[in-house]
Amino acid sequence: MTTFKRFSALTGSERQPVRGARVIGDSHPEQTLEVSIRLRSKLEAAAGDAAKTEAARHTFRSALEKPGYKRMKREEFENEHGADPADVEKLKEFAGQYGLKVMSADLARRTMVLSGTVSAFQKAFNVQLKEYSYARGNFRGRVGDIQIPNEYAGIIRGIFGLDNRPQAEPHFRRLEEGNSKIKAHAASQSHDPNELATVYNFPPGDGTGQCIGIIELGGGYRLDDLKNYFAGLNIELPQVITVSVDGGTNSPSDANSADGEVLLDIEVAGAIAPKAKIVVYFAPNTDRGFLDAITTAVHDNANNPSIISISWGSAESQWTQQALTNFDEAFQAAAAMGVTICVASGDHGSSDGVNDGKNHVDFPASSSFVLGCGGTTLQTSQEQIVQESVWNDQPNGGAGGGGVSDVFPLPTWQQKANVPAPASKGNGGRGVPDVAGDADPNTGYNVLVDGQALVFGGTSAVAPLWAGLLARINQNLGQTVGFVNPVIYGQDGSSGFHDITQGNNGDYKAAKGWDPCTGQGSPDGVSLQTLLGKGTSAAAA
Repeated sequence: MTTFKRFSALTGSERQPVRGARVIGDSHPEQTLEVSIRLRSKLEAAAGDAAKTEAARHTFRSALEKPGYKRMKREEFENEHGADPADVEKLKEFAGQYGLKVMSADLARRTMVLSGTVSAFQKAFNVQLKEYSYARGNFRGRVGDIQIPNEYAGIIRGIFGLDNRPQAEPHFRRLEEGNSKIKAHAASQSHDPNELATVYNFPPGDGTGQCIGIIELGGGYRLDDLKNYFAGLNIELPQVITVSVDGGTNSPSDANSADGEVLLDIEVAGAIAPKAKIVVYFAPNTDRGFLDAITTAVHDNANNPSIISISWGSAESQWTQQALTNFDEAFQAAAAMGVTICVASGDHGSSDGVNDGKNHVDFPASSSFVLGCGGTTLQTSQEQIVQESVWNDQPNGGAGGGGVSDVFPLPTWQQKANVPAPASKGNGGRGVPDVAGDADPNTGYNVLVDGQALVFGGTSAVAPLWAGLLARINQNLGQTVGFVNPVIYGQDGSSGFHDITQGNNGDYKAAKGWDPCTGQGSPDGVSLQTLLGKGTSAAAA
């Protein structure tokens, strides 16, 4: 075996101890695990030294932020921005030297999967793996940096899977009977998703020719629930396909589990765009599983999703920098290929559930290359909006997440939106969310979960709501609208929205125009279609 004399810390890989977790003992040295290695792109490999590589990354990112960026086909993107085959060969040699087996190497996803024992991975990456007892589920973890041989420092962008602690939470809220401000199932207060399509003036359409990808990190669905739900709405059952990522499976259990998230996502998107193909990517709730599910969906040449809905996340402070960076790069890839990513902004208001007295935003909604989806309370009558305000049931309930990123800089398209300064000094500044929709469980969505007719809210519902809307718009325009953020923040951006000017989510208040509670506002679908039709034609040409 080659002995590497010099190791250095993998940038951004540092892990902190999990509050409330207790060490049980060392991980068994012969335990087998799989790890995903993210590699640099061909563009970065060709750049050469660190300064030129960073300049190349900045140039690519900046180009994506401009309206009219000409999107690439998946094959074109892989050829220009996929992993370099030469780097893959070098990593294969590295794996062999430490007794690690290469399970797969995907150039488009820039991902290699290695399998081996705990002992082998500890030697390869200079880490100590331990088993932890934790209220949310026991896990294998590490503390500190991952170390890599200097020979590979420029090639490896991230290493995921050594630590498998729970990473994210679903952003749905169940309305509890007898514990609500407004009676559940009152005709004017809970809504079928297709009713909301009328309320929000969605353009006609059924999503024909579109594919909506949905990321799930637990739970599952039963086909009988879907058959009964859509039959009750007099809507044809959508085509629903499952894809397993990193061993994740469709595993339904009961209505108090993540099944609620899975069925909410499918039922909302499917009720609005029933002819769209719905592909559900099931993965473990770890940073590796989450990232691999996203990259699998973005680069899925078989199903070709044009929109991806994500209703899971956690505060930026809960992520490693390598995760934040690699997720963001995956979203940049989606933007480059004309795939829209809709992400729930969280259900804990301006604190995002972090009890340090500061404001926080949820990730991945805070990435500049996704459409962050916030929450409102919606009062309707005869399928018309009577009043819409910021969703805030705190202190005993939820509230729409929103605020300012401490990690991601202010995008060029948001520079005129009057985004407040971030809470922490650094590179932050990106305002969250971008858009909004009904999220209050008191005015929520009628769903069927594990045989139970329930009412759900949370910003989890808003991501698939927008996914369904964009599927209709894509169908009507005959092209995918792709990365819409530069367009909706343009001079005419307000024309596609109902501006929300009442309420707060904690420390932030609604205001005219963009605000850190509801973004640009809730959708006026027909007007938005006109706006996006004007703004995306050049990009799709």
